[in-house]
Amino acid sequence: MTNAIEFDNVDVIFGDRQQEALTLLDQGKNRSQIQEATNNILGVAGVNFNVAQGEICVLMGLSGSGKSSLLRCVNGLNTVSRGSLRVRHGDGKQMTDVTSCDAQALRTLRREHVAMVFQQFALLPWRTVAENVGFGLELRGMNAKQRNEIVHEKLALVGLDEWASKYAHELSGGMQQRVGLARAFATDAPILLMDEPFSALDPLIRNRLQDELLDLQEKLNKTILFVSHDLDEAMKLGNSIAIMEGGYVVQHGTPEDIALRPANDYVADFVAHMNPVNILRARAIMQRATTDMRNGSGEFAIDDEEIRLVIENGVVQSAHNADHQQLKLVSYDGTLPDTHGPANNAVIFVAEDTILLKHLIEIREITQNPVILTRENRISGTLGRREFFASLTQTASSGD
Repeated sequence: MTNAIEFDNVDVIFGDRQQEALTLLDQGKNRSQIQEATNNILGVAGVNFNVAQGEICVLMGLSGSGKSSLLRCVNGLNTVSRGSLRVRHGDGKQMTDVTSCDAQALRTLRREHVAMVFQQFALLPWRTVAENVGFGLELRGMNAKQRNEIVHEKLALVGLDEWASKYAHELSGGMQQRVGLARAFATDAPILLMDEPFSALDPLIRNRLQDELLDLQEKLNKTILFVSHDLDEAMKLGNSIAIMEGGYVVQHGTPEDIALRPANDYVADFVAHMNPVNILRARAIMQRATTDMRNGSGEFAIDDEEIRLVIENGVVQSAHNADHQQLKLVSYDGTLPDTHGPANNAVIFVAEDTILLKHLIEIREITQNPVILTRENRISGTLGRREFFASLTQTASSGD
């Protein structure tokens, strides 16, 4: 897996006595002790993790935890006091160390490789929507014709092509935030920094924009570093989550890791009142397929011998039950048939192992047969009665 951003023991101190503050940090002093001794502020301490290309990584924490301070290091808005921070270029080959590059390299990074979306939209009120979206391209010196083509393409992408000639004050908050997204997309930067972009919006609009961002991500496959103080938002958007406290990353992992295996009481308090069925995926609870099933061919028993699968080179071809009744394979595509009758045990669902537990619950309302789970079309596991009810017991105890 190729990394787009690499944080390597990053420390950030705000103030003019940074070396003294770093010495105190090495001695184990906390933020308040460092501030009392030096009048400097510890922004970020010992951050050490990577963000993969095409990943949405959410920085999560309470106000003052260091999440925005860390985000702004990626494009050099905050200066790293110690450590290394490497950012990959759009060509996928070269990386720039933001901590040691010259001014020209930093300008290139900001103009071509990293774009930023702000909480309060940061739209220029005297410019039209189209002029705001094209602002970064204008700074690059791109000619008007080429710039306008890109601007209208990106406005269409976010559903605002008919609003190109309007001004920011004529748009709703949600529409203004879409303009901010279009402006970031216009530069074609492979990395997006998003600093609480939806927090100023009403809950319904915020939820809609989250869905739109996920839809756009499927098309564009950007690397996104996203700051949020909303755990539900983090769980919904993030491929990975880094939870911060006092400048430190106290846990970095998948949403499942955060929800089911909190590293300390601070993280546990965050997840105590959330419902894991909205973030728990089948791959975390499934019965994993054997190597022979994943790579081989033949007939294999699942669900305590009640179901038998015919597999060819890891791909499920057919299934039948203990009475030798052929079962209809149904591929789950995100939709389910409307049914209010008894369970249909003549069908067996096939779904990617990234399917959420809440959708598995919906499938269980249709059939009591196990779900066949796949990864890149090959069987990766199954989820039957035992795994299903064990997961519900686990999520119920998580909410206690």
